[in-house]
Amino acid sequence: MTSTDTGEREVAFAAAGGERVVCTPPFPPLPAGDRGVRPGFDPGPLLDHIRRERTVGVLLVRLGGHAAGVFEGERLVDSKVGSRLVHGRHRKGGSSSGRFARRREGQARAALQQAAGVAARVLLDRPLDALVLGGDRRALDTVLADPRLAPLRPLASDRVLDVPDPRLAVLRSMPERYMATVVVPFGRITP
Repeated sequence: MTSTDTGEREVAFAAAGGERVVCTPPFPPLPAGDRGVRPGFDPGPLLDHIRRERTVGVLLVRLGGHAAGVFEGERLVDSKVGSRLVHGRHRKGGSSSGRFARRREGQARAALQQAAGVAARVLLDRPLDALVLGGDRRALDTVLADPRLAPLRPLASDRVLDVPDPRLAVLRSMPERYMATVVVPFGRITP
């Protein structure tokens, strides 16, 4: 490697042949003192940023299921998981389809209100360094629109992780997913 370029949100490693690898770690920004271009291969600042122990809130929401948890490092210290019945879509139409759609909307609204209540109880108890989101983006947007969760919105990650039904086992596996660094190799860069 001929140079390491550390920015606010990513680290780029360039080779003598012009090839580049760009790494986007979780929880930007990277420390201001580590930013800039340095000669050679220097992954130290990137690794230090990734390994820093944080208190991270996790909110997973899918229609009918939700999970909220707080991790200190990789240890789950508080959590609550729940579900609520939301019927699937009615496909046939007819005279009862409107009634079915209204009932489904009511079930969805109640499920998302329950998820917001759980998030408020679990995630507002302690100061968080970041909030990781997973599940359905539309459902998450509805839950985060709850006024009680306003302090969490600035901490929320831009990335929404794809997760199966939010269960305790899924919640416990989240640190390895949200700590992942996205690595994108680029071919030869021509000036």
